[in-house]
Amino acid sequence: MSYRNSTARILQNFQKLPAGLWLFSRMVCLKAPYFRTIRPTFLDLRPGYGRARIRKRWGVTNHIGTVHAIALANLCEFLAGTLMEISIASGMRWIPKGMDIRYLAKATTDVTAVCELERYDWSETQDVPLIVRVYDDREEQVAEATIPMYVSPRRDG
Repeated sequence: MSYRNSTARILQNFQKLPAGLWLFSRMVCLKAPYFRTIRPTFLDLRPGYGRARIRKRWGVTNHIGTVHAIALANLCEFLAGTLMEISIASGMRWIPKGMDIRYLAKATTDVTAVCELERYDWSETQDVPLIVRVYDDREEQVAEATIPMYVSPRRDG
């Protein structure tokens, strides 16, 4: 498998280590500290596909004891952003333009987010919509987010 950019190569090196995805997850949380609030862990991550999970624990629950809606949104952003970072061509950059998220059911267990990125021609400026689906431990979908990513060439300097 060919990794296209430096973050993707870092991931590839982490994957050679015991608990490599867990360590890479912690590294992403150091780069973007707000993600630490949900303690996410990648289960599978490669260019074009990713799965990440958060545990249902007191720190991510709401007043009715389910996983808080914003924790679900945070998980979606964690997965989509990292997936975009490892999938995009090295001469390009990305930034999310927003998020449309629908909460479909109460999240009463740990949750897992899944995202697939279709192949794109990374040579031009474009919007790339990422769809992240979140499932509980019973494989019931509890949320779905669409995150449009604005992709453009990196500026030198």
